[in-house]
Amino acid sequence: MFQYHCLNPIAEVGLSIFSDDYKKTENVNEAQGILVRSASMHEMELPDSLLAVARAGAGVNNIPLDKCAQKGIVVFNTPGANANGVKELVIAGMLLASRDLTGGIEWVKSAAGDPDIAKKAEKEKKKFAGNEIAGKKLGVIGLGAIGVKVANAAVRLGMEVYGYDPYLSVNAAWNLKKETKHVLNVDEIYEECDYITIHVPLLDSTRGMIGKEAINKMKDGVVILNYARDVLVDEEAVLEGIANGKIARYMSDFANPTTAGKEGCIVTPHLGASTEESEDNCAVMAVEELKDYLENGNIKNSVNYPALDMGVCAQAGRVAIFHKNVANMLTKFTACFGDEGINIMDMSSKSRGEVAYTMLDLESAATQEIMDKLAAIDGVFRVRVVK
Repeated sequence: MFQYHCLNPIAEVGLSIFSDDYKKTENVNEAQGILVRSASMHEMELPDSLLAVARAGAGVNNIPLDKCAQKGIVVFNTPGANANGVKELVIAGMLLASRDLTGGIEWVKSAAGDPDIAKKAEKEKKKFAGNEIAGKKLGVIGLGAIGVKVANAAVRLGMEVYGYDPYLSVNAAWNLKKETKHVLNVDEIYEECDYITIHVPLLDSTRGMIGKEAINKMKDGVVILNYARDVLVDEEAVLEGIANGKIARYMSDFANPTTAGKEGCIVTPHLGASTEESEDNCAVMAVEELKDYLENGNIKNSVNYPALDMGVCAQAGRVAIFHKNVANMLTKFTACFGDEGINIMDMSSKSRGEVAYTMLDLESAATQEIMDKLAAIDGVFRVRVVK
């Protein structure tokens, strides 16, 4: 029996996937798994029982990744599950930026009750007419699940699309429409594109990447769309760019005092992944990742440990070991089993930066003595009997 705890409300379509072998607990200290959306875990005391955290969404800045890694706690996210919802909001953002729909709507509200509103509308509408996006150049920075969907949708809308991603995956490349121009230098997007949308993870290298230097390279009248993370953009530099005419519109999904209500900024209250469909997709993926790990030890879409999949264990036992990525660890592990006369039928080990994950399928079940020996090896964070 596994117990799980929800730090935020999780869509029932996801929770319904849990079998009778799972029990929801209100006491986090009893949980082997945690499901979370936006709740901050940085100040939490992580219980010794905790094996995994599944984030129903892509961003994991609310989770202490290094702390979890050192305790052998796997952190999952759900990349791509909310991609369509974000994509649609980006397209809406481009339309709102190019056609002053919000200004027009507000004018109609202000003229409500005027019997001559229809006649006056014909005179006023030129103020809100704007431009079409077809034929314009869109630069997509980051060609992950969301970026690829945005690029493909923009191609279908008749835009000329530039894409930049130095880490473009094979899967993304296959899914990207051939009409997209893949550029090798982000400056080409800054210099050529009428609309620029950013879809990269928040890293030290990406924080504030759209700053004064980047903005100075952009075309006059550029539209910047930020539906990824607010701190990817230096918003003070954006306000300066709006004031001097360099930036026509700044579209953001992150309400904060810097941009809320400011001239040239159209800000939404973090709606990108808030559709019913996105929340359902994220919940389903998070639960499936959590189940496969708790039941089989398999890791997919982890942000602090490497991917490793050995399927369902057909042997008598399976052991998982979390450890430092240093030389000679596997030799020490296998020696523990050899000393006890337990045959290793299959083994797989993957590393990610300073940490590694090893699983071993055994001809007979591991004894407590072996588990204690493995846990005592210098550099081992956690040892877990999966089966």
